[in-house]
Amino acid sequence: MQTNQIKEEILHGKTVLGIELGSTRIKAVLINSENQPIAQGAHDWENTLLDGVWTYALDDVWKGIQSCFASLQANIQHTYALKLRRTKALGVSAMMHGYLPFDSEGRQLAAFRTWRNTMTSQAAEELGTLFDYPVPERWSISHLYQAILNKEEHVKDLGFLTTLAGYVHWQLTGEKVLGIGDASGMFPVDTKTGRYDTRMLKAFADLTRAYKFPWQLETVLPSILTAGDHAGNLTETGALLIDPSGTLEAGIPLCPPEGDAGTGMVATNSIAKRTGNVSAGTSVFAMIVLEKELSKSYNKFIDLVTTPDGSLVAMSHGNNCTGEYDNWMRLFSEVLTTAGFSLSKGELYDKLLYKALEGDKDCGGLLPYNYLSGETMTDMNEGRPLFVRETTNTFNLANFMRSQLFTALGVLRIGMDILFEQEKVAIDSITGHGGFFKTAEVGQSMMASALHTPISVLKTAGEGGAWGIALLASYMVHKQNRSLAEFLAKEAFATAEISTVEASREDIEGFNIFLERYKRGLAVEKAAVQNLK
Repeated sequence: MQTNQIKEEILHGKTVLGIELGSTRIKAVLINSENQPIAQGAHDWENTLLDGVWTYALDDVWKGIQSCFASLQANIQHTYALKLRRTKALGVSAMMHGYLPFDSEGRQLAAFRTWRNTMTSQAAEELGTLFDYPVPERWSISHLYQAILNKEEHVKDLGFLTTLAGYVHWQLTGEKVLGIGDASGMFPVDTKTGRYDTRMLKAFADLTRAYKFPWQLETVLPSILTAGDHAGNLTETGALLIDPSGTLEAGIPLCPPEGDAGTGMVATNSIAKRTGNVSAGTSVFAMIVLEKELSKSYNKFIDLVTTPDGSLVAMSHGNNCTGEYDNWMRLFSEVLTTAGFSLSKGELYDKLLYKALEGDKDCGGLLPYNYLSGETMTDMNEGRPLFVRETTNTFNLANFMRSQLFTALGVLRIGMDILFEQEKVAIDSITGHGGFFKTAEVGQSMMASALHTPISVLKTAGEGGAWGIALLASYMVHKQNRSLAEFLAKEAFATAEISTVEASREDIEGFNIFLERYKRGLAVEKAAVQNLK
């Protein structure tokens, strides 16, 4: 599309805006009527470990959104000499799961407990057994039940429980709703009805009846909507929350708020059955759209959620991915600065990560653990980043960098082995997105080695979930009786540029050797958690 056409669309409110609150970055992407990104903005932020809880202050949520939108406006002003006043649609997404409780007056009852917290093991295990369904520690229902078990005073006053995306959407529109994908990470969803599972709701009610709470779970959870539904309009108050300058106008329709897993599926065109995607950044997870239900529950190993249009998805999830090698990159940057040299962040990452391609296939025996936080899959309730080697190992930069990338995928592979080997799940394609894939070829090569499957990356992969939620907002106003899969195929990905990397037999075997060492070394990680306090 020509620049003058883009300007016309901005002037006449024909564009669509997506905002996603990720773990380390809030990002906004503006797309044109052809569903292609034309401007973006960003704001970096970090969670805080407060009294043993990983959290974000809600004030920081709004400061971040406002900074991100201001960054977007600056980008639009610089590129098109215009200000964004109105869009045809808007969507908000965010990290899934966690615990955001409010009373009936809208007052926050407890600090936001993010997906990263793993202090809910007792609740998750009991609920997984009760439901005969996988209930991960990071799910909202695990956090709620753990608060009940802990006899936390605020639980009796609960009036509304939601996710970060649900909270932001509520404040922007007044609507207490959630997209089905994000909702399926709060409480199990029945994909046949598109509603919370009634059998499990009853089981939870029976389990907690003795506490005599004045609320019922189904009344405090957000109402579920699916892709294409209208989820309210931007209010005057909501518009000012995004843009305190008052430039952004109220009245914009919003699509259902979704989680980052759902927007990742959309951004990689991976919502049809037998397709999958891998999102790799602060955390890592693979989403495989299933043809049928799994044969049994794999509690703690495989989660079951849905696509934004309600299809069943198996998820293998690791809490940690790039966080620890980001720390190493900061250290290497400090070394360069101390020595009087300088490289941009992008150059540093590219140069060091490319070294991983030169390393021994099995990383020369080097063994790091990237556990900044606990990992349910490997039974670690806390994390201790480690780097271990034998004196005879080949300790060089190439092996070190390769080992950092391989260990970022260790937990993911353990979960995927269940789907591939025990459930014989068939898959036609896996598409990657997220920071892990920013350095061309490197992330794809490592992931292909880990999953012994060709990995594709779209040119738009770097736009990530913000583009995904923008596409969902665009679908709401442009669907024309088409399914989401049809809309994406014809309107967003018809001319998509895609690159695919297939691992060699030697690369795959190298990762397999690394993984066996990784599993044996978990005893070392466990000892570190127990003894390094």
